[in-house]
Amino acid sequence: MGETIQSVERAAAILRLLASGPRQLGVAELAKALGLPKGTLHGILRTLVRVGFVEQDQATGKYRLGATLLHLGSSYLDVNELRTRSINWADALAGRSRESAWIGTLHEGHVLVIHHVFRPDDSMQTLQVGTYLPTHASALGKVLLAHDPYGEAPAAPLRAYTRATLTDPKALEAELDQVRTRGWAAETEELTEGEVAIAAPIKDARGIVVGAIGIRGAVERLASDGALHMEYVSYVRDAARAITRALAR
Repeated sequence: MGETIQSVERAAAILRLLASGPRQLGVAELAKALGLPKGTLHGILRTLVRVGFVEQDQATGKYRLGATLLHLGSSYLDVNELRTRSINWADALAGRSRESAWIGTLHEGHVLVIHHVFRPDDSMQTLQVGTYLPTHASALGKVLLAHDPYGEAPAAPLRAYTRATLTDPKALEAELDQVRTRGWAAETEELTEGEVAIAAPIKDARGIVVGAIGIRGAVERLASDGALHMEYVSYVRDAARAITRALAR
């Protein structure tokens, strides 16, 4: 009962190293860090690549964690649990901001809206639960892209939804760097003309971003003087922190 399988232990060590270090590591770097012969390491890496736990960059030859492992990890907190634990805070955010509140997660390269609270007024509104938003043109999407450890910067021009949409991949990557630094994202008329959105990350007990919460409203309310009204950013970040604390319990 006390015996262990050495190859499994070595595979686990490789996965831990790829998860804790830079985005990609080469065979030489892995061999030096783990103290393993390159031949042994190559065999384990080939197996991990075959099952999807590790991916190899064809241009550089370096390795990173694979999409299959990401999907297994994300199953720790499913969409239904995220929605259930977030509903009260989303309702409170809508009431506090007087704008519609949205919660989304990444799904197949898009933002899946898993909860939507109407703006608390008498205007005609349509429920958006189950719809998809583009990642590059939405505040929710920018938050999720910025914290996606397996996200790759697009190489081709991105789709324009309005004249303000970021279509240059380099410009988007620069904005995602800002999102990671300041802890929230915004988009002004990038998805829909006349609308502004703000979002912040939701983290689980492991500190992994599993979703994003935000608000969306008219530009004349959220940015009437041409600049984003920062009190709305505070409302969104407060809600995201509250949900994160709830998930940590």
